[in-house]
Order: sequence, then structure tokens, then C-alpha cells
Amino acid sequence: MKDLNLRLSANLLVKYLQKPANQFTKEDIIRYINEEQIQMVNFMYPAGDGRLKTLNFVINNGAYLEEILTCGERVDGSSLFSFVEAGSSDLYVVPRFRTAFRDPFAEIPTLTMLCSFFNKDGEPLESAPEYTLYKACKAFTDVTGMRFEAMGELEYYVIAPDDSLFPATDQRGYHESSPFAKFNQFRTQCMKYIAQAGGLIKYGHSEVGNFTLNGLIYEQNEIEFLPTDAIDAADQLMVAKWVIRNLACQYGYTITFAPKITAGKAGSGMHIHMRIMKDGKNQMLTNGQLSDVARKAIAGMMLLAPSITAFGNTNPTSYFRLVPHQEAPTNVCWGDRNRSVLVRVPLGWTSQQDMSALANPLEQKSSYDTQQKQTVEMRSPDGSANIYQLIAGLAVACRHGFEMDDALGMAQKTYVNVNIHRSENSEQLKSLAQLPDCCVKSAASLEQQRSVYEQYDVFGVKMIDDIIRQLSSYQDESLRNDLQSNPEEMMNLVNRYFHCG
Repeated sequence: MKDLNLRLSANLLVKYLQKPANQFTKEDIIRYINEEQIQMVNFMYPAGDGRLKTLNFVINNGAYLEEILTCGERVDGSSLFSFVEAGSSDLYVVPRFRTAFRDPFAEIPTLTMLCSFFNKDGEPLESAPEYTLYKACKAFTDVTGMRFEAMGELEYYVIAPDDSLFPATDQRGYHESSPFAKFNQFRTQCMKYIAQAGGLIKYGHSEVGNFTLNGLIYEQNEIEFLPTDAIDAADQLMVAKWVIRNLACQYGYTITFAPKITAGKAGSGMHIHMRIMKDGKNQMLTNGQLSDVARKAIAGMMLLAPSITAFGNTNPTSYFRLVPHQEAPTNVCWGDRNRSVLVRVPLGWTSQQDMSALANPLEQKSSYDTQQKQTVEMRSPDGSANIYQLIAGLAVACRHGFEMDDALGMAQKTYVNVNIHRSENSEQLKSLAQLPDCCVKSAASLEQQRSVYEQYDVFGVKMIDDIIRQLSSYQDESLRNDLQSNPEEMMNLVNRYFHCG
């Protein structure tokens, strides 16, 4: 099976080197560069604005290649992070070999790697996004004895001139096929490049959002990933956004991950699925039912839900998406297969029916362990999120569920099994906490709950201070109400944050 996995891998380096990415060494990277006649190396790393930054190297000779792979390079931390002071701003960026991928857009043969940040003493930078996530996952394992895994659903809009042929049905684009869906080929090309760069893709499809405006077609799409190590999950989402934008630039399309781009149309989320593993086995189910492990993790997310928005909903347009009576959540609750809740427990193959044999009578009965597929899904985050901080915040919340005195009671209290917005459920609705409705309230929630994130030195004090300062600076307490009847100003706001994340 291992040899088959290596042969079938879409990751170009895995296929070439015939070893999993997490086993790549410096020697492997040098060998690939030499044998594939790579002429340039790129270092990429996430900055405070949530985007990947790039440093280019020409390979002068073997000694220089050895030097940059071993020592990394200096960068100006104060230009990357607002919490780094200019007076002591030098940082090191050092490549992580397991992230190496062939740049599909470079005319010159180029190998790209994601980097970690280190301070002047050669220690990991405490408030670096990737290191914060590492610390969150380590604390989760130290407390629970289990491993935290994650995966993302990446929603985005493709915008291009409307060809008026085979018009799609407004707001009915979910899983539409061509020719009514216009950008399936673009999406599948994105998926190919993401997979070649190491992204473990589950599937892709067109999404609900679909409309025309001022001669342009707006089509919503989604690429969803498979559960994996949380740091790898974050890396994959970062690279995926970079790939989608670069390919769109080649096609002449406009891309946005913005949470809301016009009133009355579907906004774009970035839902995060999670599962908890021990000894290679999924702990989310017990005898086909949601386990106490899963319920404790959910309880932690219920408690910290207001402050999680500080990492997952980072500009004022985020809160134009989080409104009642749509699929984006507003109430702090969870439920099975319910898209009106904050945390959803998706359909989980727990029926014990061999559906493949029923659909294919010639098949023998399968013994496939479907329990590994069960996840829980946080539905509030959107494309403005700082991906590493968001997944770190979720790992903290899930860990805290195991430290709470009455986690199972909290899980029971916040469970709903119906659409909470129906009139007959008004009493239960009144008992539920609400998510913040603006950046300022999100900042206040983070201030109130910050000690949980700072525990075990996971989130640095300066990082939390910086997030609170930035969110508070929007002064958007009344913005949603102010712009309800002012579509022109609403569009000005959307345009301001169009390329967020």
C-alpha cells in the first residue's frame, strides 16, 4: 500500500523522490534541484496580513545552495508583523523541507518552500503564526494525550465578463455542472496545481452563490481538503489561496475570498473541520455515536466561540455575512447535519449499511472502517481569517473542553436538533449566546477570554494585544445597521476588503 500511495501521489516531489513529504531531507532537496535542473529557489512565509510573502534566490553554486538551505536568510520582521519593533526587527526565515513544491507559474524552473521564523538567538519566534499553531497542537496533546487534526473548506468567487450562454439560476449554483457552471475547468486546474504542491484535496465543486451584475458573472466555488496534521492543513490552505490567485491572474479572472461581496447573495466562509486521533484511530465516535471526546471538544468551542471570531472574522465585512436566517451562524450552538448551527456534526457513515454493495450488486461486502471519516465543523470563519491563528485558536478551544469542569453539561445545553430560527424554537433561541456582530465586540470577547489562549504560552501577549488593537480600530459597532439601506456605501466597504486574507 505504501508503494501504491507513493506512485499515485499528485505531489511532484513525493512521486520523484519516492518518499512521503514529511521524510524529505536537505539531501533530497539538493538532489531534486540538481537532477531536475532547478535554477531558482523561493522562500515563502506568512505575514501579519495573512498572505504569503516571497524571497527569491538564484542558485549560484552548490555551496550557496547548501548555505541557504541550512542557514535560511534574514528578513525585516517589522515590515511583516506589527508586533515586531523596528529597533530589533531582524528575523531569520528557515525552510521546512517537507513543504517543498515545484512552482507551477514560474518561467524559470523554481522550487518553493515554506519557512519558519526564528529570532536573533536562533529560537522559534514566539508569536509567529506557524509556531503559535505548533504550540497549540503540542498543548492539546500534552493535556489530552491525543492529536488534533484539521482540514479546510476554501470558498471563493470567480468574477469574469458574462458570456450570456447557458445562464445559471441565481443562488442555485450548488454542484452545478458545465455549461451552466462557467469555471469548472479553472477550478480543476487549480486543484491539480494545489495537489502537485502537496495539498491533500478531498473534492471541488461549484457553490450556491451565482449571479450577474453590471455585465459580470459572479460564480462561487469551493475546494475542500482532507483531514491531516493541523500545521500541514494550514500550510495547504495558504498555498491553495496563492495558487488560485496566480492562476486567476493568468486567466484574466478576478478572485475574491471576501466574506461578503454584495447584499442578498451568498457570502464565502472558510469552514474548518476537526478530528481527534489517538494511535491512528479517530476518537470522534463510540459505537456509531458521537463520543464524549468529541462533545468535550465541542463544549470548548461553545465557550470560546465569541473570541474565535477574532482569528476567523477579521474585518467589518465578516459581520455582514454572520446574520440570522442564512447558512452562516449567529447563535452559539451545535447540532447534527444542521447548517444553521455554529458547529455542525456532518453526516458520518454511521448506519453500518454497505452502500457500495447496494449500489453495485457485483461487489463483495466491504469491511471499510468508515468511523475514520467523522469530523466536526466550525462554520463561523471566513476568508479574512489568519489561517494559522484560527486553527491554533480552535485547537486551544478543543483542548480547553477537556479542562472544563462540566464540559458534557455545556455540550448538552448548547445542542439543537432543529433549525433554531423557526418560531417554535424562540424560547431555546433566547437561551443561547450570540456571536459578536462587529469587530469591536470580537476584540472585547478576545480581551475577556485571552487567558485561555495565553495559557501554556500558546498565544503570545503581544500577538493578542495586536489582534485586539487592530479589530478595535475599525470602530464598526453600528456599521451593519448604518449600511442596511445604503448599498453604495456597502459596496465601497466590500471593495476596501475585497482582497482580504
